[in-house]
Amino acid sequence: MDLRLAGQGALVTGSSSGIGATIAGMLADEGCDVLVHGRSAGAAAAVAEQVAARGVRAEVVLGDLTEPGVAEQVALTARDFGARILVNNAGPFAEHDWESSRPADWRAAFEGNVLPTVRVSQTLLPSLRAHGWGRVITIGSRAVRTPLPHMVAYSAAKAAVVNMTTSLARHLAGTGVTANCVSPGVIVTPSLSRMFEERAAGDEAPGAAPEGGPDEAAIVAEYASNPSGRLGRPEDIAAAVAYLASPLADYINGIELRVDGGITGTP
Repeated sequence: MDLRLAGQGALVTGSSSGIGATIAGMLADEGCDVLVHGRSAGAAAAVAEQVAARGVRAEVVLGDLTEPGVAEQVALTARDFGARILVNNAGPFAEHDWESSRPADWRAAFEGNVLPTVRVSQTLLPSLRAHGWGRVITIGSRAVRTPLPHMVAYSAAKAAVVNMTTSLARHLAGTGVTANCVSPGVIVTPSLSRMFEERAAGDEAPGAAPEGGPDEAAIVAEYASNPSGRLGRPEDIAAAVAYLASPLADYINGIELRVDGGITGTP
């Protein structure tokens, strides 16, 4: 299917690895020029090279979005790049429960997941509105609907992101700019694999395979039971983002699209 994205420009924050890199690649496959963002020059350059190999324009912008002024500068670079699509993907996670979490942990969760989304979006929105068309797509989490007991601060921060998406969509009514959220389930990424490898080394379950690596079947059974019977892949999330970024999704606005294999159920 032609998603009619050829020639559009996109900024994908946190796209030097993981889900963000896959989103950048899929948008490039649809003909988008992509501004790759990250904190590591080498990693971001490697992704940009892969993006450019698809025959589109690819550039790199670096910076820690939690540092003062950086998010705004990244957004201004995106404006000059010609980005009409913003994918707010950057957002750290850390494991803290109600007993171990401290105010600093909650602050870090919101400063890493909520404030950069606000700052980048606010700075780029005037350009999108002036153009009369645009997309703001923010990556949420299945923890929005089913808060994770070992990630309480992260879960709350991602819930705020969904609330902000609904608010922003209403704020942008009639402008041609839509705002939506994609909430992944448990997605196989290097960081997730490391987390389960560390857990397996400590207690051997769930996720301990005979050879010492993560066992997907055990993880699904014990940690991420879902009707689809598997873990998610970055491509699952990238496909949803690409569709919402396209003109084909003009009538989809203010939603949270859960791409989680059905783990959160309905509604």
